[in-house]
Amino acid sequence: MKLPKEYLLSDLLSHNVRGDMTLSYGVGEIVWMHPPVHRILGWSSKPSNFNLQRNVWRLNQINQIVNNEIFVKGEPAITDLSVLTRFPNLLFAKLINSNGIKIGIIADFVFEFKTGQIKYYLISRSNPKIPGSSRWKLDIRSILDQQPGLVFCSNESLNDLPLLKSSFKNEVFKKGKVFINRFDDMKNIATTKLENWLEDENYLNEDEEISGKRFSK
Repeated sequence: MKLPKEYLLSDLLSHNVRGDMTLSYGVGEIVWMHPPVHRILGWSSKPSNFNLQRNVWRLNQINQIVNNEIFVKGEPAITDLSVLTRFPNLLFAKLINSNGIKIGIIADFVFEFKTGQIKYYLISRSNPKIPGSSRWKLDIRSILDQQPGLVFCSNESLNDLPLLKSSFKNEVFKKGKVFINRFDDMKNIATTKLENWLEDENYLNEDEEISGKRFSK
């Protein structure tokens, strides 16, 4: 089965990794990437919730993807979770605008399977784990600088970025379902209000700290 040209990181991490029909290496957990050139190298999977060891895979080890299963070739590299968490990673980094103010969080990204090159990032206004929260598309060319936990862009606000809904993958299942669409509209309105409330709370605590890190150099 031919692999897709582009893929969403959250989809990659949500799949179970298998060596064959019987051998399971667990579900994906942490991305392995090279932030300076915006490239994903691989990912890790955890065999169980009680095991601190992790299986690390390269992208080119993927043989095929069937439903929620990723079939790999070869053996994984074995390491500890404590080692993986020290790898550079832009996921969940705060997005800082041209004025040194936080405007969002990097929640996901789309990458090319063949090269591992990241095409663009998906930005969340606040907590990416809020169900139904919106996503904005951040072009790689808009990124000016990056530090551990911080990404600086040339944009001033999320309004400068194209808006993508977090549920865009499921839009095909919602066509023709008027009642569900109306329910989604109400849910999105409620989610936006919640995001704005969380954003207001976070800005008061974070703006001064972030501005100091950016402009004290």
